[in-house]
Amino acid sequence: MILHENENKDQNLAVLDVFIELAKVTLQGILGLPAAAKGIVLFAHGSGSSRFSPRNGYVAEVLQSRGIATLLFDLLTPEEEAFDQRTAALRFDIQLLTKRLASATSWAMRQPKVRGLDIGYFGASTGAAAALMAAAQRPEIVSAVVSRGGRPDLAGKALAAVRAPTLLIVGGNDGPVIALNQQALAELGCREKEIVIVPEATHLFEEPGALEQVADVAAQWFGSHFAIAGQGLVRHATQARRSG
Repeated sequence: MILHENENKDQNLAVLDVFIELAKVTLQGILGLPAAAKGIVLFAHGSGSSRFSPRNGYVAEVLQSRGIATLLFDLLTPEEEAFDQRTAALRFDIQLLTKRLASATSWAMRQPKVRGLDIGYFGASTGAAAALMAAAQRPEIVSAVVSRGGRPDLAGKALAAVRAPTLLIVGGNDGPVIALNQQALAELGCREKEIVIVPEATHLFEEPGALEQVADVAAQWFGSHFAIAGQGLVRHATQARRSG
């Protein structure tokens, strides 16, 4: 359900506030829809973050400028977020985060404005594990995955089942996370996988130019793995017939 369209000076980009209605909960999101989109990227944010993450928001804007639709959304309800702030009980519940991302993907595939577009995941921190686990569950649906400063190791045995081309981006000064990403890279089951280390960047990529590098390589990764605009609809329709 679309709430309303935000003010936006770019006539080739629609920014919509949306309700993502799932089986038991309703999540809030922001859908960025450029004209003739090549695909859509769903963002799985890290612990303690939300759809208003300034870093994910910046990456989303860069993707939109390259003709890629984006869906930034809350993985937790406001009540769950308040509970997590008190207890930190949900932020590492990768199974829950994965289920929410997978359900949001099904929701997006039913929306007329984005139906048929190729699908990608952009995961940050613990959201990267959720993105990889969701991609492993539906290999016929997810075209590409990008992790930013992520914890792909938390996906565990699901890494071997990932088939979507996967890019892991890590800060050069984020030593422990580099090691975890290198190990996860070796365990990934996809044929096409790569790790990019941004020199002198820390975990949040707050250094000048660091986040710009993240957004640029992510946009290139998704752009190279999404079909030409309009072809995704044919592909997904074919898959639906085969599974029917």
